[in-house]
Amino acid sequence: MDSQERSSEEAEGAKERGLVYVWKAGSCSVTPERLPGLSGKTVLQAALGIHHGLLLTEGGEVYSFGKLPWRSRPEECVNSPVLENTLLGHRIITVAAGSFHNGAVTESGVVYMWGDNSAGQCAVTNQPCVPEPQLVSICDSETSPLLSVRILQLACGEEHTLALSLSREIWAWGSGCQLGLITTTFPVTKPQKVEHLAGRVVLQIACGAYHSLALVQCLPVQEMKPIPERCNHCSQPLITMTDKEDHVIISDSHCCPLGVALSDNQPENHVFCPSSDTPGGKSVTAGQSEDFQKPLVEQHRLVGLESERPSGLSSSNGREDSGISSSGNTLFSDKKEVKEYLIGLSDSSLKESLNKNICTEPEQPSQEKQLSACIPGPPGSSTSTLNSLVASCASAVGVRVAATYEAGALSLKKVMNFYGTSSSEPGSQSGSRSPGPEALKDSREEQVRLESMQGKKSSSLVDIREEESEGGSRRLSLPGLLSQVSPRLLRKVGRAKMRTVALTPTYSGEADALLPSLRTEVWTWGKGKEGQLGHGDVLPRLQPLCVKSLDGKEVIHLSAGGHHSLALTAKSQVYSWGSNISGQLGHLNSPTTVPRLAKVCGDGIWTTAAGLDYSLFLADEKDFQPGLYYCGQETTENNLNENSCTKSPVLLVACSKIGYISNVIAGGDNCLALVDKNVMGYIASLHELAATERRFYFKLSEIKSQVLRPLLGLDNLGNANTIQLLQEMASRFSKLCYLIGQHGASLSSFLHGVKEARSLAILKHSSLFLDSYTEYCTSVTNFLVMGGFMLLAKPAIDFLSKNQELLQKLSEKNEENLQLVEVLNALFFMPFGRLHNYARTLLKLATCFEVASPEYQKLQDSSSCYENLAVHLSRKMKEAEYTLGFWKTFPGKMTDSLRKPERRLICESSNRGLSLQHAGRFSVNWFILFNDALVHAQFSTHHIFPLSTLWVEALSEEAGNVNGLKITTPEEQFVLVSSTPQEKTKWLRAISQAVDQALRGTSDMILYGAGGNVPRQEPPISRSAKYTFYKDPRFKDAVYDGRWLSGKPHGRGILKWADGRMYSGTFRTGLEDGGEKYMGMWQDDLCQGNGVVVTQFGLYYEGAFSTNKMMGTGILLSEDDTVYEGEFSDNWTLSGKGTLTLPNGDYIEGLFSGEWGSGIKITGTYFKPSLYENEKDKPKALPTGHFIRRKLGILAVSPDEKWKAVFEECWNQLGCESPGQGDRWKAWDNIAVALTTNRRQHKDSPELLSRSHTQTLESLEFIPQHIGAFTLEKYENIKKYLIKACDTPLHPLGKLVETLVAVYRMTYVGVGANRRLLQEAVREIKSYLKRIFQLVRFLFPDLPEEGSTIPFLTTEPKGRRSFCSGKSDSRSESPEPGYVVTSFGLLLPVLLPRLYPPLFMLYALDNEREEDIYWECVLRLNKQTDMALLSFLGVQAKFWPGTVSILGESRKVSSNTKDACFASAVECLQQISTTFTPADKLKVIQQTFEEISQSVLETLQEDFLWSMDDLFPVFLYVVLRARIRNLGSEVHLIEDLMDPYLQHGEQGIMFTTLKACYYQIQHEKLT
Repeated sequence: MDSQERSSEEAEGAKERGLVYVWKAGSCSVTPERLPGLSGKTVLQAALGIHHGLLLTEGGEVYSFGKLPWRSRPEECVNSPVLENTLLGHRIITVAAGSFHNGAVTESGVVYMWGDNSAGQCAVTNQPCVPEPQLVSICDSETSPLLSVRILQLACGEEHTLALSLSREIWAWGSGCQLGLITTTFPVTKPQKVEHLAGRVVLQIACGAYHSLALVQCLPVQEMKPIPERCNHCSQPLITMTDKEDHVIISDSHCCPLGVALSDNQPENHVFCPSSDTPGGKSVTAGQSEDFQKPLVEQHRLVGLESERPSGLSSSNGREDSGISSSGNTLFSDKKEVKEYLIGLSDSSLKESLNKNICTEPEQPSQEKQLSACIPGPPGSSTSTLNSLVASCASAVGVRVAATYEAGALSLKKVMNFYGTSSSEPGSQSGSRSPGPEALKDSREEQVRLESMQGKKSSSLVDIREEESEGGSRRLSLPGLLSQVSPRLLRKVGRAKMRTVALTPTYSGEADALLPSLRTEVWTWGKGKEGQLGHGDVLPRLQPLCVKSLDGKEVIHLSAGGHHSLALTAKSQVYSWGSNISGQLGHLNSPTTVPRLAKVCGDGIWTTAAGLDYSLFLADEKDFQPGLYYCGQETTENNLNENSCTKSPVLLVACSKIGYISNVIAGGDNCLALVDKNVMGYIASLHELAATERRFYFKLSEIKSQVLRPLLGLDNLGNANTIQLLQEMASRFSKLCYLIGQHGASLSSFLHGVKEARSLAILKHSSLFLDSYTEYCTSVTNFLVMGGFMLLAKPAIDFLSKNQELLQKLSEKNEENLQLVEVLNALFFMPFGRLHNYARTLLKLATCFEVASPEYQKLQDSSSCYENLAVHLSRKMKEAEYTLGFWKTFPGKMTDSLRKPERRLICESSNRGLSLQHAGRFSVNWFILFNDALVHAQFSTHHIFPLSTLWVEALSEEAGNVNGLKITTPEEQFVLVSSTPQEKTKWLRAISQAVDQALRGTSDMILYGAGGNVPRQEPPISRSAKYTFYKDPRFKDAVYDGRWLSGKPHGRGILKWADGRMYSGTFRTGLEDGGEKYMGMWQDDLCQGNGVVVTQFGLYYEGAFSTNKMMGTGILLSEDDTVYEGEFSDNWTLSGKGTLTLPNGDYIEGLFSGEWGSGIKITGTYFKPSLYENEKDKPKALPTGHFIRRKLGILAVSPDEKWKAVFEECWNQLGCESPGQGDRWKAWDNIAVALTTNRRQHKDSPELLSRSHTQTLESLEFIPQHIGAFTLEKYENIKKYLIKACDTPLHPLGKLVETLVAVYRMTYVGVGANRRLLQEAVREIKSYLKRIFQLVRFLFPDLPEEGSTIPFLTTEPKGRRSFCSGKSDSRSESPEPGYVVTSFGLLLPVLLPRLYPPLFMLYALDNEREEDIYWECVLRLNKQTDMALLSFLGVQAKFWPGTVSILGESRKVSSNTKDACFASAVECLQQISTTFTPADKLKVIQQTFEEISQSVLETLQEDFLWSMDDLFPVFLYVVLRARIRNLGSEVHLIEDLMDPYLQHGEQGIMFTTLKACYYQIQHEKLT
């Protein structure tokens, strides 16, 4: 930020920031002095070399001071800082100083180097010294074209420089193995990438004099690779099992011999890293010959060592991160060199080391309980390796079982624990360490070596107590011979406890991207003579190697001194290792070759600096002002020659007086501190925030490791649900804990920087904090509500009682006799108090700015945000406690089904404040409102109404509903009556708010920054929700997801039935759009007058409508034939007098009120008509069907009233003002004009008219002439004319028919395809016929009226034998012979084929049930052979065909013949399904009879007369064999629409026979 952007107050304070104080190193009694000559410039960063220093100011300028031999005379000392002019205008962002050289990085990531270059450390060739900053070119040779690498950070040692790039990779130049490069040619003056860490995210780098450190982010868990059985590089087993005389050693402390650099006395040309097995460095490599391998393998297994096996985390290029060299080249050039090297090792040293190491290892019990939970490891984790080992050992044991070795199993169990858990969560450190050997040898190096040996003896990882508690390396002794361990025990411990809960640290990827990561590893390389690499030995390393013992320690910062290293953790602890000659490690424990905790008195260390031979620690003091601690050389004032060293870090009192120290830097001669003055309390508030956050993290970590982890490891934690909730709470706690740790680290680095309020993480990334607290609150309250803490207290009682002090300390509860549950509650609710602290600190910071400034506003808003959340969460906790209290008093059975983790109680009616309207006198109705449902409990039953589909409204007083609330749900509607108006208001508000909250899903959300209570609104009447129907027969078990309006699906939605059916689309008031169809009268676009409504689900209503609602008298008929006749007040709502008739004929008369389908209130009388004296008189079919048919249609619009306008339009086109009133010739003229005009219009575009259409039009232009008597021929001509006229919409009659067909289909297709509408559909067709016939007679006046006969003029057709009588028979049995004129005969051939599909569908629906019975019978009987069926049906044997024609051949009928008899008649009858009009269908039936007669004639060879008794069984056989699926529909269609005059003629009798067959088949006894 540019300084002018900052508000005035902050700018004022800025002058008092970044003040530089320096003092001489090497003493505890120091007086820091202000560095002169900076004239009020704010210093952001400083770096120190052995005799010089660099400063970086806020403007990006660099100053140097001290001895600058590359610029002036060697001995001259520049006391006042000198500006580096070369760098002016480059805006430097970071500087670094090595022992005698310097580096700077610009804003654009460019590196400048200057100073001593004797080892190439300034990346300049052949120039021992670089006087002025010189640009260093860093290019990535792997990219083409070459890309220059942008740098973020520099670190300088004595002879080397490291740079960290923007892509988080390390580049190195200079000399020595500390570069981490695969080369022996030094100096390296062209920066090269450290390939070994390529692909890993490096967070920070640090350089000691001759060693390098890198802080690397752990690989994400999913990238963890399974740990191999053998080392990739040297093929050694990673886990070994050694059978000793009195114990068994299981160890995974494999140490790969590669990855170690040569020591100075070894030949330079072998780039080889000896094994760290022994100080002598014995090695086994993959390239060795057999004879060398055997003795070494033995030793390799026995010597307990620091674990350097390949980590399971591998780098992105697939190599194991174990310190192996690049691209797989063997490091030895050939076997000969290996042999030479191995021979060079003296025998004595080999023996000596073996003797030292084979000594029996005393078992060192862990000082702490193993805190990790034992759970099955992830597949492919190292468990498999150990398991196979255990299994092999178990199989070796055989039958000899010794139960005395149970103890061995316990130790093995520990091993299993180690394998089963992530080692990233440390337990707390054990305080005392085993002291090192007292006898110090002359040479320092010898002493370090001995120390490292001592460490190896004590355990594979130096200190078994420390490491066991960390879950680092895993090695232990089992008592007794391997052969005596019981296989049962091995199996027992090999089985992981499935019940126990795992506590894995939960990291938020988002937080890791925005805040410092705590999932880190420390990698070191370079010279290790003083143990400064931390690998437990004094060997050099050519390549980076991970310091395993720091895994999971959450290291956040590294410092490297001359020959020692410091690692600062998120818990404000410091691990130190390396040279401790001046006491610079801050502890006196040995060996110093592995990281150990420094003992600093302060409250928590947050900054470290490592100098040449001393260390500085910046720690929090009680008043939040940082205290500076020093450890290292102590020069006493009396005798300057006598040097002693500090036993433990000493507080530099003088440094506390200079102000708030924000950073300390250590070098060779000098120490330096950057100091801020506390203007207006701003700096103090920042330090307070940072210090309290770090302490808070320490506390959370303690709770996690010392309480939560052991609790999770307990057995019997309750059922799976409780365990899952506990797991969730633990993981959210873990996530919050991790975030706080990250925040503490981020605040520490914030204090090192510019300290702009707006870049504070709690402001910038407030949502991270608010969300984590909210999530944790949700999980902990869910756990509480389910009684989790009470359940936990039982299994945890031992653990908790043993650790009473610890718990009281952590929970800050000091009262006596505290309940365990209360302690646990206090512990896990403790984090929420921190939100108030955030709010208070942010408010303090805000007061340091002017009220008008944006900073003030931002801080003020954030403060109220955290305060609001704190209030919101405390309300959540109260709700949870209230709910828990309710469940404790609630009856048990119901609790189990109603109690859910996220369900909270809002209010309940146990105070009798709310009751159900019209409830019975003794009924118990208890209403419980939760945040997601309203529960209605009665005695032992209860019903749950989800709030998302619940509507509530207060009933008006005048309706007599005093204090009433109407509750509407999709399938119920009821009224709740409250005892007082206050109760009514309370419940109305509670339900409304709960519904609103349930819909918004905001129960756990708070509008951050929007102030306390968000004004509540009424929940919307129209909303989106999901609902499963449980009652409604049409929808039972169906799930609807979509829009609702007042309890009904309305708008877009999807309805899925349990059987897989689905409807997706729009809904209207509870039905699919088009789920309801209205057919009736309209007025002003509203349903008004009489009408019919059918729904997709078979509901049928006919009756009166008023303004779109069913109002007045009507009939309602449901799918199951229940009928209601009476008064209606709204759609499907009964109100008033009526009669309800049940499907069995019983009926109720009385007063009805309520909505159909959701409970109707009835006051009336029940009638059970005693129709029948006894059962056998009772007919099979009840009269309901006929009753219904008789009733329907009375209240509907009469057929003749329908589509009047359509007919009027046709009359108008013919020139008539009203039907039948007009001039016939004028009508014909109008027809001719219409046709001609239309034909001329189409002439221009002939493609619109087909040829046949054109011919039709031409033939229609001739008006049929009629002179003389009306004959049958003239009748046929009129028929032909009508067929043509109706074929073209250009003719008025054609237009009329086209329109009628369209409206008819619209009416009776889709939802209109309802069986109740069949009679209406038939009546409508009859009405069309009548009205069209009127039009035809107007155009053809000599056409006789309906029912008249046209006499036959022509000679009679040749007499045909009647079927059932001897006399010859004319066409019909009408009194006068002739043709009867009917509208059916004339117009059905024109109209019916067009209306047939919707009409026949209605017949099929209406006859579905009886047709199913008929069809089942047809299928069953058709399984029989012809003779069996003829015999079964009772056909006389004389009519049985003797021979049949099959494929043109004549064959005898045998007992196996099937589908051959009467085949021609069967085929003929099947044609009935291909015809449309009743007349055509009757002709088919007649033809079938003739075919039957023909077949019988052929069989009998003589004339005969049919009697009905003979004919019926034969015809029945033909009907069965014809297998007509919808025969019932065919029969009913013929019956309804056949010419009335045919009923009693011959065709009528034949039709009756067919109908009789249809009913006979349905009632056939299938014996």
